[in-house]
Amino acid sequence: QADGGSLLAAEAMRAAGLLLAWALLHPASTQQCHLAGSGGVLRFTDTHAEIRVPALHRVPSSLDPLYSLVRRCLDLIQQNPLPTELLRAALNDPGSVRTSQVVQYELGYVVCAAVALLFTVAMPVAGMCFCYCRSRRRCGGRLRAHRRSLGCRRHCLLVCLSLTSLIILTSVVCAFVTSQRVKAQMEPGLGAVPATLRMLRQHIANVPQGVQMVVDMFEVPRQQIISDLGGLSRSVGLSIHAQLKAMTYAALADLQDRARDLQTSLHHLQILDKTVWALVSARAELEPALQERRRRVVALLDDPRCTSCASVLGRAQSLELGADYGKVPSVEKVLKELAGLPRSNFAEMIRQGNGTFNSIPELAVERMAQVIQDLRDEMAHVTEKVQSIADSFPLPDYTRPVSEALVKAEDRSQPYLREVERFEQYRWIAGTVLCSIILLILTCNVTGMALGAYGLSKREDPSDYECRGEAGAKFLLVGVGLAFLFSWLLILLVFATFLVGGNIQTLVCRNWVNQEIYKFIDTPGNLPPSMNLTRQLNLRRDSNLSTTYRECKSGAGLWEVLQLDRSYDLDEHLKTPKYTADFQKRLGDFTARLGDVRLLRSEGRQDLETFIRSGVDEVDYGRFQEEMKNPVVQTSLPGLARSLEGLQKMQRNGTVAGRLAAEAQALWQMQNSTVQLQEALVAKLGESVRFLSRLAPHVQERVKKTLATTASVEARLPVQAQQILRQEIGCFTRKELRYFAQYLNWVGQTLREDVASCQPLATALDNGRVILCDRITDPWNAFWFSLGCCTFFLIPNIIFAIRLTKHFRPIRNRLM
Repeated sequence: QADGGSLLAAEAMRAAGLLLAWALLHPASTQQCHLAGSGGVLRFTDTHAEIRVPALHRVPSSLDPLYSLVRRCLDLIQQNPLPTELLRAALNDPGSVRTSQVVQYELGYVVCAAVALLFTVAMPVAGMCFCYCRSRRRCGGRLRAHRRSLGCRRHCLLVCLSLTSLIILTSVVCAFVTSQRVKAQMEPGLGAVPATLRMLRQHIANVPQGVQMVVDMFEVPRQQIISDLGGLSRSVGLSIHAQLKAMTYAALADLQDRARDLQTSLHHLQILDKTVWALVSARAELEPALQERRRRVVALLDDPRCTSCASVLGRAQSLELGADYGKVPSVEKVLKELAGLPRSNFAEMIRQGNGTFNSIPELAVERMAQVIQDLRDEMAHVTEKVQSIADSFPLPDYTRPVSEALVKAEDRSQPYLREVERFEQYRWIAGTVLCSIILLILTCNVTGMALGAYGLSKREDPSDYECRGEAGAKFLLVGVGLAFLFSWLLILLVFATFLVGGNIQTLVCRNWVNQEIYKFIDTPGNLPPSMNLTRQLNLRRDSNLSTTYRECKSGAGLWEVLQLDRSYDLDEHLKTPKYTADFQKRLGDFTARLGDVRLLRSEGRQDLETFIRSGVDEVDYGRFQEEMKNPVVQTSLPGLARSLEGLQKMQRNGTVAGRLAAEAQALWQMQNSTVQLQEALVAKLGESVRFLSRLAPHVQERVKKTLATTASVEARLPVQAQQILRQEIGCFTRKELRYFAQYLNWVGQTLREDVASCQPLATALDNGRVILCDRITDPWNAFWFSLGCCTFFLIPNIIFAIRLTKHFRPIRNRLM
């Protein structure tokens, strides 16, 4: 037995070792995280929206083709590049600028000025000449003779004057629209200059407050992490329980089955032993009674007086005992081995093991309480580290020059802006009056052509006087007089607005778009020392306006473009390990044993080992089954008793009949009292034999497997619980580090793009270009271009109107 126990223990340890090796090769860490996934996205409040500089963009318009046409015309008029030498001299030493240099650069505008001057002189002179001719009845008078070609000429003049009027009408409408657009854009555009400068100053002044607000937003991830810490320990315990419960519950169920097998086998072995002893005792008592009964029945049936008894005699002679249970194997040795079992309370043992395993979540809460508190304290230290971002931010001491420059620019711009606004008001009034006069001229043209044409249709004889034709001619001459009278004012307004708008477009806007202005400002010596923007704005010494503009445009921070006493690397201050190293280390160093569950105590293990050593599987239960196939008595006592009762009725001898009845009664009594009792014992024995015969072949395998499984699970539980603990803590750590990373990335993005961004400076410059060039200069230039078209088309208008008046008056001499 000792050798068998050692072998059994060795087999159990070998199985446990294999299962433990499998567990180590397939760790629980290969499973996915059971904590709250990858973590949510943190929402941070927009801290700086009220002081942003809104970016302006060119708005598409139906007048864009007109604007493009005007720009191409100006490119033809002014083909010279940016006059850097002229500008340098004008800015540094205005007295050194020569007129020839200005004329050479403005040659296109000088030519246009000559044309305008010629027009200004020629039109009044032509008007006076026309008045003189009218006084001499030479211009606009009557035709001398009628010719067949006059009708064709008249129609041609009507069409030409109509087309000219239509062109003038289109141009004056465009002039009205663009003039109104300039007025609509001028006031908000001029107001945007001080507003933008104030907004830039406010942006710079609010940098420290904005940085502190950004730092204070660390409360968002801190609260989220504190909340996650509150559920960490229970979540870890529940995860360990959830991942190990299938294995543990299966081992406990298997152990419960083996305990039930032990108890049930012991119960049936006891029944088997008692039943066999009872059957042997009953057989010993039944044997003499059965022999006596056989002797008396045989003697009675063999009596000559017994009629027809020979047929039953053979059955009576074979009346003897059947099954002999004294021949079956004894189970006393097995019962002796199992005496006193089970020594342990398996039900209580399983209940305690189940309770210990189910208490893992509460145990995890208890074991992790201290590290959770330490992590909460660590978050307070992290808050202090995050505050250092605001404390070490270098801008407040270096943005004063920029603020002072913005204040100075705002103060100096105010008088100029007021003057520009006043002159724009004069321009709008003059433009509106002159456009109205052009409309009056067009009205005279249309009225004159309508009355003249109507008068011609009503006149039967070309030499007849017709008042409506005469009125049409007078209306045309009134339009001609207005054209002569105001054309010189029109050309002066056109040239004045052309000179201003054209130079702004070709000198400023064109070179602003292609960055030539920035290059001129960046070139040393172009600007006087008093206009040194790099020094006034405290920019980096190795930087210039172009570089600063590009860096600000791409989203650089103010600290990256200003001249600081020491370099400031924001990325270095926003590295996640700087704030999470201690937090991560505390989680990484934490360890706890959470899987120490005792499923099977030593006394329970000894009970199961005794069970498989008891020899319960070595008993020959087939012998029992073979013996149970034999009846208690070979001849059926009820059948023999009924046969005797049948013979009784056939007897003529009363004595024999009485004896047959008595013997039948005795057999019935033996069957009901003794034989039936033994048959009940045999049936009871059969149940136990069937159970034991089914269980016995598998006892060794099942119990050894249960012992090995239990030992393996007890060994694996701490290992896998530790692996799951590390896995869950790793998942939690990664999740919380993502919160840190989200916050720090948001800090960097917010500081660069919002709170301490220099992008508003670039946006302000771009907005200035959009306002000046796209929203004011384009419609301004379209205004003078449209008004200029009206003015120059007045010349053919005058010619066609004067020639047409002759056709509306009666002819002096009619030629047939």
